[in-house]
Amino acid sequence: MDNNFFEALADLGTENSVDAATVIEKVKSAMQKAAQRMYPECKECIRVDLDPEKKIFEVYLLQTIVDDEPYNNTEINIDEAKAKDPDAHVGGIFERRLDISKFGRASAQSAKQSIKGDLRDINRDRILEKFDSKVDDIITATVTQVEPGRGAATLMYDKTELYLLRQDQIPGEVLREGMSIKVYVTKIANRSKKPIIKLSRIHKGLVKRLFELEVPEIFDGTVEVKSISREAGSRSKIAVMSNDPNVDAVGACIGPKRQRISAIVHELGGEKIDIIPYSDDPAVYIANALSPAKVLKVHILPPEEEPEEYITETGERRERTPKLSAIAVVPHDQLSLAIGNKGQNAKLAAKLTECKIDIKSDQEEFELPAPKPAAAPAEEEALFEEEPVTAAPETAEEPAAE
Repeated sequence: MDNNFFEALADLGTENSVDAATVIEKVKSAMQKAAQRMYPECKECIRVDLDPEKKIFEVYLLQTIVDDEPYNNTEINIDEAKAKDPDAHVGGIFERRLDISKFGRASAQSAKQSIKGDLRDINRDRILEKFDSKVDDIITATVTQVEPGRGAATLMYDKTELYLLRQDQIPGEVLREGMSIKVYVTKIANRSKKPIIKLSRIHKGLVKRLFELEVPEIFDGTVEVKSISREAGSRSKIAVMSNDPNVDAVGACIGPKRQRISAIVHELGGEKIDIIPYSDDPAVYIANALSPAKVLKVHILPPEEEPEEYITETGERRERTPKLSAIAVVPHDQLSLAIGNKGQNAKLAAKLTECKIDIKSDQEEFELPAPKPAAAPAEEEALFEEEPVTAAPETAEEPAAE
């Protein structure tokens, strides 16, 4: 067999990230099927020998030796067998070597497609098994190549080649070959064919997972991450709350000598991170979220919309709470700090708290909207309330005890 065949065999395994033993088994199986198409009556009488190290690739038809006319291709006459093998005897097995080149183009093409299909299925199942548990989590991968111009990076993780698109990289970040980086697995696309692992360095989930890695109190649930807002490469805000009165949530995230927060900032390429104490009181929470600006007063405004009912995927009826609106009053000299460069601080605070925030200076005059009047009672209730309630006469009999 030509050496090119065995080289192509090795390349087939490498291209599909499948070990050599599996490739050999799939090739043997495909060739056996191709031989069975040529000799349909000999399904149990075909053997394929394939050994890349010894450069052996042979297909044999195993025929029973008989002393009369062969019934079909499963048999061979003793005289014909002895002409090729002097040791042949009636009842024995004669190994007839088949010429693979004569299998025909259709059989060869079918075998090729069968091999490729089997290897694709194996590779797909292997990737799904490896990455299903990694969705919404981070992995550490090595940069193996960065495309000039486009900037897309090829990464290697556990012998699997992955791709990090330029738009999923942190703005301003420069990746180089050999770098070890952490990436967030957002989802697996095209699961039924060739799975595509979607990666991101800009997703806010990356920040959350990094805090879980660096802060033991978050990992074990003592400190809870309530919300995150992020502008990748520039600034993130993370709201945290302690479930233990003896543990300071913000201090735990910063760590001794700022070691924990510094490690996360370094991984994110110098991105600034504000750690915000969470509060169930919306006014306090909003004031905290506008850090580093000092907030004098927060006015929570009445909702502009009424609560809206919706049906979940499970058929459960729930109520969607209208988004809060608020006016935050800050000292005049901190107005620009509260708003931030290009409104960044205000936008991140709004995303963090899920509240529409209007920031005002304490020197600015403004009017708070009047509260909405209470809803009028339903007609039936109003009619009922207008009727005078008559007291029962003192002589009335008491109802019989049940």
